[in-house]
Amino acid sequence: MSDCIFCKIAKGEIPAEKLYDDGEIFCIRDINPMAPTHLLIIPYKHIPTLMDMASEDLPIVSKVYGVAQKMAREAGVDKDGFRVLHNVKEWGGQMVFHIHFHLLGGVKFGKDQV
Repeated sequence: MSDCIFCKIAKGEIPAEKLYDDGEIFCIRDINPMAPTHLLIIPYKHIPTLMDMASEDLPIVSKVYGVAQKMAREAGVDKDGFRVLHNVKEWGGQMVFHIHFHLLGGVKFGKDQV
């Protein structure tokens, strides 16, 4: 998508420090962090929402969790714990319509927090 911020970052049209990049998935810091560690794990392929994924796209989700594991270790949040969060569509809190996953850590989340 020509107006998608994550596609522009993927193509290098918008500068961002890629903490991880394997040509299929990349990871950057969230510019509006909600926790001391707040990373975004983003597939290069533009898929607007989880509901737009085709069956051939499903391995991406598995790979995302492998990247989350690696990035949690590198960020030092693997020992105490962290969250991997995915928002779907407007009511689910999705703001950028390019599938992505949030890795949040460095703070203890309560059971009553969503």
